[in-house]
Amino acid sequence: MTPMLESACTSPPVSRRPAPPTWLVVALACAGQFLVVLDVSVVNVALPSMRADLALSPSGLQWVVNAYAIAFAGFMLLGGRAGDLYGRKRMFLVGLGLFTLASLGGGLAQEGGQLLLARALQGLGAAVLAPSTLTLLTSAVPEGAARARAIATWTAVGAGGGAAGGLVGGVLVDLLSWRWVLLINVPVGAVVLAGSVLWLAESRAGAGRRLDLPGALLVTAGLATLAYGISRTEAEGWTAPATLLPLLAGLLLIGLFLLVEARTAAPLMPLGLLRLRSVASANTAMFVSGSAMFCMWYFMTLYAQNVLGYSPLEAGFALVPSSLAVIAGSKVAPRLMRRAGARNVAVLGTLTAAAGFGWQSTMSAHEAYLTAIMIPGVLMMLGAGLATTPLAALATSGAAPQEAGVVSGLVNTSRTMGGSLGLAVMSTVAAAGTGSGNGPEALTDGYALAFRTSTAVLLAGAVLIRLWLPRKSAQAAR
Repeated sequence: MTPMLESACTSPPVSRRPAPPTWLVVALACAGQFLVVLDVSVVNVALPSMRADLALSPSGLQWVVNAYAIAFAGFMLLGGRAGDLYGRKRMFLVGLGLFTLASLGGGLAQEGGQLLLARALQGLGAAVLAPSTLTLLTSAVPEGAARARAIATWTAVGAGGGAAGGLVGGVLVDLLSWRWVLLINVPVGAVVLAGSVLWLAESRAGAGRRLDLPGALLVTAGLATLAYGISRTEAEGWTAPATLLPLLAGLLLIGLFLLVEARTAAPLMPLGLLRLRSVASANTAMFVSGSAMFCMWYFMTLYAQNVLGYSPLEAGFALVPSSLAVIAGSKVAPRLMRRAGARNVAVLGTLTAAAGFGWQSTMSAHEAYLTAIMIPGVLMMLGAGLATTPLAALATSGAAPQEAGVVSGLVNTSRTMGGSLGLAVMSTVAAAGTGSGNGPEALTDGYALAFRTSTAVLLAGAVLIRLWLPRKSAQAAR
């Protein structure tokens, strides 16, 4: 390990209370992660109802999703470093409290502007909360088989939250109203907050260090601007000035951030982290694989409703086997990792997902549920669960304790930015495959092309994982 990453005097936990049981820390961290990921997808089903009730324009409706995603992506690294400097429990509580209050505000919104502000604040709260969920978990569980199992649970709960979004949203909209896709976070958030105040122990590993404010401003502005540019691609296209300018500005700001970090005594993200093979390779793999896997839920829901004629609730139920498959894959992964190694399990998972995406790319406008959705969906998400657990374990291994928060923020940023970019690219690909038609056959052609493209990306990701990831651990790569 480089001197930059070593810490001979890492500060002990701040709290002097007895450490809570590990299972309780894992449960609270996973509950926070579930809320964050659920809110990425649960709103999609409610968008038509929101538009009718609040008289939102088509662009305003798009910003209900984008306001959350941009704030979430932009503040993630800052949220991770804040946990290192000011306390992981404290940032967990701040993020969860803001997320819960913003959910209440969004659920009670009486006009579009209020809803968009609430969604942006939700994203900010999620950006503070998400890195803390993984950092609390990795701080409480030492490296090895136990941490792999804990990360598997975190992965399964997070993936399950994203997968359950369509079903939960469909049930709430059908039985109550669109407001409850936001209001449901309030009682759950309050319970998790109370449990966290009572049972979580405070810890930090950055005592005596100051926040790198220039770096924080540059990376937050850069990631948020890049996310904004990505969000404009679907409406404006990739070559329009409204898309190119924020994309280029975001890349420029991130480039300036890297220059500042190279010259700062106490950087927000030590560049030495990227010299750790485990951190660099696993985050790159998560970005590439996430760019293909994230769009699965989006296109499967559209295919079920727009082509096969399912209702929102039926579409949600149709994807339940896929939701169970990602949980199963995440829980099986640690056992396979002990026998075959993390790298081999990540390759296996990515190839399994590629097989599912390839199967789905053969879809037609008239197919039975079993072959049109269930079997390929199970393969895609079983592979996602198998791949994500070893990648997350490798991405958080080898770094010094005082860098745990920023490494966790980097993991979440890689997944979020990869998913956002992938969805934007695959939406463009699907639109090109659809052409000028809007019937079931034309839509199917577009969706199929998106799944074929994702298959190619995943196969490339499997090669990258096989060649670059360390064979066993970070120590083996250094």
